[in-house]
Amino acid sequence: MKRLMLRPGLLLAGLLTVIAVNLQAQDLNSATLLTRSEQYDKAEAMFQQLIQKEPANSKAFFYLGENYLADYFADTISNSLTVSAKAAKEVYQKGVAANANDPLNYIGLAKVAFLLDDDKTAAEMRAKAKSFLLPYKSLKKIVPPAQDYAFTLAKIAESYIKDGEADTAVALPLIREAIKIDNKNRDVYLIAGDIYILISSGNNGSKAISFYNQAQFADPQSPTANMKIGNIYVKGRALTAAIPYFEQAIELNATYAPAYRELGQLYLMAGKYDKAKENFKKYLDLTAGNIPAKTRYVNALFYAKDYENVIKTVEEIFAVDKSRSYMNRIAGYSCYERTPADYEKGLKYMDELFRTVAPDRILWKDYQYLARILVKKNLGAPKIADEAISLKAQIEKEQARMATTKDAAEKAKIKAVIDELTPKQAKLEADAKKAAVEVNRAYVAYGKLMELKPGDRALLSEVAGTYNTFKDYYGVAKILSKMLGPLPEKREDYMQVGRAYYNAGRYQAADSIFNVIIKSSPDFVPAYVWIGRTYSKLDPDTKLGLAKPKFEKVMSVAAADSLKNESEMDESMGYLGYYHMVNENYSKSKDYYNRMINLNPANKDSKIKGYNGIGMVELRSTSGEKTNEGRLPILARAADAYNKLLALDPNNASAKTQLNYIRDFEAQIKKGINPNEIKGIVKNKAGLPIAYASIRVKDTAAENLSNAKGEYKFEIPQGSEVLIISAKGYKSIEMPITKARVYNVTLEQ
Repeated sequence: MKRLMLRPGLLLAGLLTVIAVNLQAQDLNSATLLTRSEQYDKAEAMFQQLIQKEPANSKAFFYLGENYLADYFADTISNSLTVSAKAAKEVYQKGVAANANDPLNYIGLAKVAFLLDDDKTAAEMRAKAKSFLLPYKSLKKIVPPAQDYAFTLAKIAESYIKDGEADTAVALPLIREAIKIDNKNRDVYLIAGDIYILISSGNNGSKAISFYNQAQFADPQSPTANMKIGNIYVKGRALTAAIPYFEQAIELNATYAPAYRELGQLYLMAGKYDKAKENFKKYLDLTAGNIPAKTRYVNALFYAKDYENVIKTVEEIFAVDKSRSYMNRIAGYSCYERTPADYEKGLKYMDELFRTVAPDRILWKDYQYLARILVKKNLGAPKIADEAISLKAQIEKEQARMATTKDAAEKAKIKAVIDELTPKQAKLEADAKKAAVEVNRAYVAYGKLMELKPGDRALLSEVAGTYNTFKDYYGVAKILSKMLGPLPEKREDYMQVGRAYYNAGRYQAADSIFNVIIKSSPDFVPAYVWIGRTYSKLDPDTKLGLAKPKFEKVMSVAAADSLKNESEMDESMGYLGYYHMVNENYSKSKDYYNRMINLNPANKDSKIKGYNGIGMVELRSTSGEKTNEGRLPILARAADAYNKLLALDPNNASAKTQLNYIRDFEAQIKKGINPNEIKGIVKNKAGLPIAYASIRVKDTAAENLSNAKGEYKFEIPQGSEVLIISAKGYKSIEMPITKARVYNVTLEQ
């Protein structure tokens, strides 16, 4: 037999090659272990050194990219996906340049593209990586070797994980094939567990634990699997069951920092603060107590909802290193989340964040928290604005009183009231303006957020709710319009938009939306009702009768099932009864109110409204009766209606008031007095009479004009509440109607 002889030179060269490969692998293992230990800065430095020594080592580039992404996911609050993904992408591209035949860096590029929602590029890169995995019939002849082949398949499967979800239809077959090729690969089992824990249905937690156990069996010295099993129990709130796994991870590697952090967080959740601090201290000591470790500690505190210590620790970091201004983010978030919240302080943190952090480091959550803080801080803004308007009206009323009174003492009293109210009103107005500016900032922040997350229904609902809070119904409608789907399935969404336009006073837009619904659903009664309401708003004095045919249409459509559509029928008859009363068609009006009474004898509320309507019609009709004698039987019919109402509702204050009025009316008629007649003089501030001024009863057709002396006198409908006095070239005013019969008015030019 011929012996194979190796020359000493060749033997030495081969031995050096093996040593170099082993050293290279050792450096890679040491660096990746630092990544797993969450010492990302040290890991990056080691990978960079390895790349400098071995620029053709494509795997070093791949694991450096993995390190960048792991650093991001360890603290998604402080870190920017855009920045981290960019750094990882650049490294993966250099890895491809170093060795275009290594599939791992293509997988890295696929992962980055997938995280950035570039599914097309992700698919292309995965396909490129798969192209290096040659078809095989025998595992002994597989190319690349079985271990690398299986690891590549597992990494491709892992690239389908995003936002706590995995495309299991694609990922699971890849994982199963990887395990079939190499059933002793720790990393394959770890990835398999990571994917299974993301499957919500079935007993996948147990399956994940099974894979993690196999990973532990494949590499008994690795602490990673134990920590992952512990995390599963923590998520299931089985804290006691989780502790041994974290402790086993520490037994395997006493310098494995993440296990101490997880124990710290676990004890924090359990309320065992001393043990929590003890483990967090070990975590910080192992990571040399550096600022990056402290920021991860802050992150853990935030997720454990210990917001007070988050804010405290951030301030400690700022005391040492003010350059880490991104920490304002988590402090601002915590001010919002803590109980009680501190929106003022939270806004300061968020303002500092936006002032000091580069735009590409701003996260979508930053816009959301900024908007939420501004909204919560100004929830009282609508009330403040209303109070400012109300106080202003009160001041103007007092000023009008002071201008008309001749009594010096009375004038002094009124002035004192005005002097007291004026600074209060000024402060309320200033507060309202400041709040309006901050609310507008919230809308701008939400606008940025919607650009970053278009079509996010939860976000759109939040923004619509904000507009609704501040009574900006047009804003509600605009946002809800972005959520509309196909009809008739999304009919209620369209109704919501239509109602928002209605509340915003955008009646034409509301009418258009409701008519779109009717075209799709011709028998949908609520849409017809809202059209009636819309046209009623377009004709507030009911002079034009715009809503009349709309409510008649409601009754026509609703009559198909009058019992089911009882409330819609009731509302329509109420409007039509009022419309005919205002237009002095009293017989027709009473017909509708009687129909309300008889629609459903068991419906007490409808009967009460019907009797109240008849009482109003009878009282209104007394103004058309020329003789006092003719008014008495009409008043008797009105009293009968109100008595029937009281039989149903004995405590009805309005009916009692009307009956008292009827008694007084009857008594005055017998004395020859008309209690509904008012009179007065309209002048300007110079005391000169204003001719042809309009004196109109609000929400009615009752109106009179002043004569050349500014005098007016006319009979108003019973129950009238407000006079509107206007004249060309003068500001209109509204004046409440009281028991007084004389209303002298001074108009401002």
